[in-house]
Amino acid sequence: MEHESVEHDSRNAARERAARRDRAVRGAVAQGLLGPDAAVVGLLDVTGIREATAALKAAFEAVAAPGTPVLHAFAVKATPLVPVLRLLDAEGIGAEVASPGELALARAAGVEPSRTVLDSPAKTPAELREALALGIAVNADNPQELDRLDGLVRAAPTRSPLGIRVNPQVGGGTIGATSTATQTSKFGVALRDEGAREWVVRAYLERPWLSRLHTHTGSQGVPLPLMARGVAEAYALAEEINARVGRRQIDTLDIGGGLPVNFASEATTPTYAQYARVLAEEVPGLFDGRYGLVTEFGRSLLAEQGTVVARVEYAKAAGGRRIAVTHAGVQVATRTVYAPGNWPLRIAAYDRTGRPKEGPLVVQDVAGPACFSGDMLAQARALPLLEQGDYAAALDTGAYYFAHHYAYNSLVRPGIYGFVPDGTAGVAFATVREPQRLTEVVEESGGAHASALTTLRTPGSG
Repeated sequence: MEHESVEHDSRNAARERAARRDRAVRGAVAQGLLGPDAAVVGLLDVTGIREATAALKAAFEAVAAPGTPVLHAFAVKATPLVPVLRLLDAEGIGAEVASPGELALARAAGVEPSRTVLDSPAKTPAELREALALGIAVNADNPQELDRLDGLVRAAPTRSPLGIRVNPQVGGGTIGATSTATQTSKFGVALRDEGAREWVVRAYLERPWLSRLHTHTGSQGVPLPLMARGVAEAYALAEEINARVGRRQIDTLDIGGGLPVNFASEATTPTYAQYARVLAEEVPGLFDGRYGLVTEFGRSLLAEQGTVVARVEYAKAAGGRRIAVTHAGVQVATRTVYAPGNWPLRIAAYDRTGRPKEGPLVVQDVAGPACFSGDMLAQARALPLLEQGDYAAALDTGAYYFAHHYAYNSLVRPGIYGFVPDGTAGVAFATVREPQRLTEVVEESGGAHASALTTLRTPGSG
């Protein structure tokens, strides 16, 4: 009965999310955020973001011993937008950063250093110094980075929690490019390599200030059992290290994130609750209160909450196939365009007023504006016929899509707007990021240095 109740709640949540999205598209057209002069936008469901963060926190609270310290740190790379980070911070979610830029975004959003984690395979000395000065948690990726930390810790005391990232080498998922625990992954210390495990143990024995252990196995295409195996390997290593040291030196396990997203339907699957239960079954000691926990979810928190909506500029046919030419393509959906088999997107059709389009399904392509043949959001997709002036919406694009602009053809970055119901069957919008102006494109492309090359002369060239 409990399972049936959860399924029912999940279906209701999916229907409500779809209804909010439909109202938002209609509202964006009515309020002029979408139209001939704003041909592509990103929409973020603020209610959905709040619901996702609540589900994440509840899932871990349900399996962890009372009082267990848990920091859920959002992987900033998934949606690097300051208003999003501030909203998540207000909902009790910290920040996992992997570059100086991401740290700057987190700080601009007001995320406290004590709720920030720095992970990157290529941290510079300057990045490490800044993190240690601020008290940000750092996970060393490799022996050379640990050597750098040795010198920095000797030079100046820090309150930063410090640890080592390990690669459990448990295998990859269905997408090689996003699998982080393979035999030859570039991330962390490869535990199964000869001598590596003992090196990690010795590193902790020699450095009492190392108090964390980090691993990250999951990402899109990685099944829950494999994710749990990676966490189990890290937990076993922490137990071994603490036993060798003779005290609880490692007090926190950072288990990463990477919960896969269902891009095939409206349903949220797997859920945070399902993942937490799998972890509790496979690694019960993880939740008995002896270890603090850190998670680093990104895509799974934001993907379903975002939609890219693009105007159909032209509708045409070629070789008997209908083609809707839109303003959303490789610049907002880079992964989908270059690897459509791994990153397919659902497409929803809306009419020129922003209402869901009805009518018989027609097999058609949904093309982007860039000047190469592969710039396709979807191919051979059965949809109500998209016509000039209609809108095509790429669903589940709140992570790794409209906030990761790819400047092909110098296409401008779209505006991004958050939305909530306004209480009167309408929608209220807030600007998250302004649409990029053409003057900004010119500026970013060296406009201030237009004569730099024509005035450059080699000695004696006249």
